[in-house]
Amino acid sequence: MGAERRRGAAVGLYGRLLRIYEEGRESIPEHPYLFETDVEICLIGGSCKSPIERFWNGNTMIYILQKAQHNEESDPMEESKTDDAIYASELLPKESSGPVALSVGRAKQLISLYTMAQNPNMTHLKISELVVLPPLWIRCDGSDPEHTCWLGAEPLKAGNKITGINFYMVTCDGPTADKTCFANLEELKMAHKMEHRSSLVMTKGFAQYELIRAAAIEDTIVESESNIYVDIMWNTVDKILETPPLISAATLNIALESGDPRSPVYQLYRELQFLLALAEGLKTGVTEWPEPLESESAAELVREFLTDLKKKLDGYCISGNSNETEKIKCDTAAVDSSIKSIFSERGDLDFAEQLWCKMRSVSSYQELTECFTLIIKSLERGEIQPWIHQGSSSLLSKLIQQSYHGKIEVVSLSGITPIQMLLEIGLDKMKKDYVSFFIGQELATLTYLDYFISTSVDLQEQVHRVQKLHHMLEIMVSCTVLLQFKHENLFPLTQICMKYYKENPLNEKQVFQLPIRPALVKKFYQNDHPEVWKVDISSGHGQKEVKTTWQVSTNPPVEHMTSNNTGLFSDSTVNGSSDERMYFITMAKCSQVHFI
Repeated sequence: MGAERRRGAAVGLYGRLLRIYEEGRESIPEHPYLFETDVEICLIGGSCKSPIERFWNGNTMIYILQKAQHNEESDPMEESKTDDAIYASELLPKESSGPVALSVGRAKQLISLYTMAQNPNMTHLKISELVVLPPLWIRCDGSDPEHTCWLGAEPLKAGNKITGINFYMVTCDGPTADKTCFANLEELKMAHKMEHRSSLVMTKGFAQYELIRAAAIEDTIVESESNIYVDIMWNTVDKILETPPLISAATLNIALESGDPRSPVYQLYRELQFLLALAEGLKTGVTEWPEPLESESAAELVREFLTDLKKKLDGYCISGNSNETEKIKCDTAAVDSSIKSIFSERGDLDFAEQLWCKMRSVSSYQELTECFTLIIKSLERGEIQPWIHQGSSSLLSKLIQQSYHGKIEVVSLSGITPIQMLLEIGLDKMKKDYVSFFIGQELATLTYLDYFISTSVDLQEQVHRVQKLHHMLEIMVSCTVLLQFKHENLFPLTQICMKYYKENPLNEKQVFQLPIRPALVKKFYQNDHPEVWKVDISSGHGQKEVKTTWQVSTNPPVEHMTSNNTGLFSDSTVNGSSDERMYFITMAKCSQVHFI
């Protein structure tokens, strides 16, 4: 590249980066910007997950540069380019499922242009007021001998003055089970000392263990995003792949999807799904009725239930053996014996809640109207005098209260009315189920739960909040059954989940984090291989700190490089059993250049 063209490219890159930075200070752009037809520039910041967080711990916004996906075969250096292309203002749509890396040569060229533009001594660039730009990271395709997958540059500054640049290089090999490929810690420390002329280095360790993963059930795999894993950090590492000491700092990470058939509260999940179907039917006018769960129809179950109540009112069942007292068998109570101590059937189901349990097997709109016709006629005739909980605002509860005075209003069982009536009693019942659990386990107070059970919002929002309650229940039950958590751990986890869900919509991919002592989960990982293990070797302080990172991981450390599309990753198992854990080996190095 000629000197004049190089100057123009540096100025063009600076101008584009500056514009993106200024726009990003108000709101992070959703789409990448184009530079020289072959490069996409993304600005990452705020709550966005950084793709290089394992290798760089800065907390500012950053640029991510990658290959533009709209023009696979264009020559980035072709003579036909004009300055107008550099300043193209249109945003590029994302057209592929994942990012694409640039060649290592092109990445080095861009790093050079960025460094030129940030060097205050480059007065010939004629940049009037030099702005300190965010750090820049470039996805690389590993085409060099070192298999470079990231190159980065970060300005060093004193006040508002740029004094130098930190350069980063991340390389990757693997996967392999051959432990002779692993580094020696003392050799890593010595190499760091020599490269950075340091006499003293510090080491920090990090390990991630997967505690619960999607498992096989009778030769079938349950497709689930659920995962519970622990991140452990400690100071002073003695050897590669050492087990973290118990004095380490640990964080439990929980991402749990509801609906796993193995869950002890799976039947309650199915009940919730019926509730959601009713809510959707109320909204769209089309209800998907579930397959019948009972051999008897819902109408038959309701008719038998009403007959029993009438007989009791008539005095046929005044006395009886306590062992023969009717026990309502609702799907909610069909829980695993291992969980009955913390989640069991409520013994205080009122008339409406018992009806919900009977009518969960309703399979058509006609059957639904038949059930409510039977109920309303029994109330009108005074054949039953059922009791209901205080505080219910459902239409059926109002009719029952009116029946105490011998007269009830006429209800037209047409249109969406029957669906809304069933949805209301289902909501009331399930809210009480969740409240009973959280209060019974002393995980929350009724005041703290008020947001989730409030009737001051419309039915659709009430259903949405009940979904949140169920997701939190699944998390607590899983931690109790699988990790044997006690109240001292469940209580702070409940507070974390509830705080999140009071401020955010339902998100079953959210990772909830709980600080814990490693001893709490040690038995789950002490004999297992880590998913990620790394050591940071550092020297210097503040802006003069430099770091070398060595890491192994079971998953590729970068999303833009896989064994399918590059020759970087091999499947070597030399000197390693195929039963051993396969690891990708990653190195991240840092160097500094100071401007004179």
